[in-house]
Amino acid sequence: MSSKRNSKPQKSRLGQNFLVDDAACRAIVDALGDVSQSTVIEIGPGHGALTSLLAPRCGRLIALEVDPNLALENRAHFISQPQVTILEADVLSADFASLIAPAESASVSGNLPYYITSDILFKLLDAHTLLHRAVLMVQREVAERLSAAPGTSDYGLLSATTQLYASVDLLFTLPPSAFSPPPEVHSSVIRMHFAPRFVELGLADVGSAKQFQQFLRACFSQKRKTLRNNLRSAGYTQAVLDSLAATGTDMSARAESLGLKEMADIFHALAAEKH
Repeated sequence: MSSKRNSKPQKSRLGQNFLVDDAACRAIVDALGDVSQSTVIEIGPGHGALTSLLAPRCGRLIALEVDPNLALENRAHFISQPQVTILEADVLSADFASLIAPAESASVSGNLPYYITSDILFKLLDAHTLLHRAVLMVQREVAERLSAAPGTSDYGLLSATTQLYASVDLLFTLPPSAFSPPPEVHSSVIRMHFAPRFVELGLADVGSAKQFQQFLRACFSQKRKTLRNNLRSAGYTQAVLDSLAATGTDMSARAESLGLKEMADIFHALAAEKH
């Protein structure tokens, strides 16, 4: 993200589009709530538009910037603010556990690069035990997928996995003109509250939740294919699938049409059949 430190239209060598709408920056920071006693991890500070607003509000701010030139620029700018740490790091390889104090729950903010948005979201979901809230800028179509309901065209693996670990609110949408240089798409700001639905879905612990997530990947592996076909491709035997169908499960259904509770019921039934 950019700031008025450098007002000329710029594009990094990594293809980022920097937010230049001051009101949007303030709204994103406000949406995080009170972070005065907590740590905030900022993904991709860019030229520091959000960073400058977050710094005086946070107990601690850790900004992850993969571009070495931008990391150097931000270190120089925030050198007199000891609560701000600028790391030259790729968020996808960052170890969140090493950044966050034991027993602490951090918040996350950032304008996610379009080309790795899903990868970053899956990483945040995997780190849900360390996180409290995230306020993120994503492509509008991604925001719609995150909050999509089963049976709609936008619903898929990202929708189901996100809704397993978090609730999602769509806060507002910005036009291309809010960025420099302007992208070719609209962008939306979402807020995620990390609140796993393990108990509701009968998942005893994080381990069983991981198994369920792998099951979801298998069920969504090929869009518009039936559960029977996708699960057969994932290694489930015909005998197990036939036994499941005999209990009344519609194996001709598609994962996109089923909610998490229905998917969990099938997951548990398959586990029982395998035993």
